[in-house]
Amino acid sequence: MTTVHTSGGDGEDRRYLKFTGALGKLENFFNLIAATSILLLMFLAVAQVVGRNLFNQPVPGFIDFTEQAMAVFAFLGVAYCQRVGGHIRMELLLGTFKGRGLWIAEFFGVLIILFVVTILIYGSYLHFDRSWSLGDSTIDVGLPTWPSKLLVPLALSLLWLRLCLQLYGYSRLIIDPSRPLLDLPHKHDAAEHAKAEIEEAFLEEHQEGGAR
Repeated sequence: MTTVHTSGGDGEDRRYLKFTGALGKLENFFNLIAATSILLLMFLAVAQVVGRNLFNQPVPGFIDFTEQAMAVFAFLGVAYCQRVGGHIRMELLLGTFKGRGLWIAEFFGVLIILFVVTILIYGSYLHFDRSWSLGDSTIDVGLPTWPSKLLVPLALSLLWLRLCLQLYGYSRLIIDPSRPLLDLPHKHDAAEHAKAEIEEAFLEEHQEGGAR
């Protein structure tokens, strides 16, 4: 799965690109937070190992911090991953479709995901509300659990918006398969994938040469 960025040919496409661009900035920000949390957790794990083995002084609440951080790096990057088509999926059946049939299959695949995500948003919000109402906290150092539980419905809501955009995008292609793909994820064959990798490598080399 890769993503093509093609300029829209009419006002409708330009409005789509404008909205998806604004949403993409928020997805990038959430993804940056997720990546930063992994880096900080790695530093915390090093401090835990060094402190325990060399000074017999582990980091207080290490397990608590790790448990709360899991919600950050597990969910905040999910909308970004959906946007760029970075998730893993089986394409044995999907690879047999072409043209309008492919976009119909993509549409219904995203529709099923949207239905599941809607249920997950509702359920995760109930977990947050219960944690907030009861004042739930971790066992060791008493960290409140509601902030990490609130991140889950927030991240899933961002994914929900991305899925709605993709449904709209695929519906355009179902009506008229000749319309531009814009930023919709889609599968490439081997030749297209190799061409995309060559173009990306050339772009990176050009940027490095310009920086020097």
